[in-house]
Amino acid sequence: SVNDKLKILRLLDGLGIPYVEAGNPASNPKDREFFHKAVSIPLRHAALVAFGATRRPDTAPADDPGLEALLGARTRTVAIFGKASCFHVEEVLRTSLQENLRMIEDSIRYLAANGREVFFDAEHFFDGLRENPDYALRVLRTAAEAGAAAVILCDTRGGTLPGEIYEGVQRACSAVQ
Repeated sequence: SVNDKLKILRLLDGLGIPYVEAGNPASNPKDREFFHKAVSIPLRHAALVAFGATRRPDTAPADDPGLEALLGARTRTVAIFGKASCFHVEEVLRTSLQENLRMIEDSIRYLAANGREVFFDAEHFFDGLRENPDYALRVLRTAAEAGAAAVILCDTRGGTLPGEIYEGVQRACSAVQ
């Protein structure tokens, strides 16, 4: 419930957790209500984070309902996910690799221009690194160059072995430094 989520937010703040990702304000009325109430709670340690996706293909950021919901949540920090796997870009999003990069860049720049700290979740990063390493790393560079405060490497499907994680993190660090 909304009240349960508000209690959890207060508890996590009391523990000193620096960021609390609390849901997607575009996904359902409960999350919209939660963010409406949560922004008035004084937090000592935690930054409340709204979660969502990059803009939709062939949509201007200002016309994207998901990005507008993130801004409407009135959190200082937002986390958005974007695809780092060619397969997911072409088969799930049904768009081009170049448009996916524009979606990432446009979304981050738009949110940052509206005063938000932006975290970028590179969804399916480790799958993408196996499929097409150049593209997966280009996704990270695009996010970093657009102004993402953090780039998060997602093992979305799970199953990536520790050695692969280590190598992927090393390659990611080299790509964005």
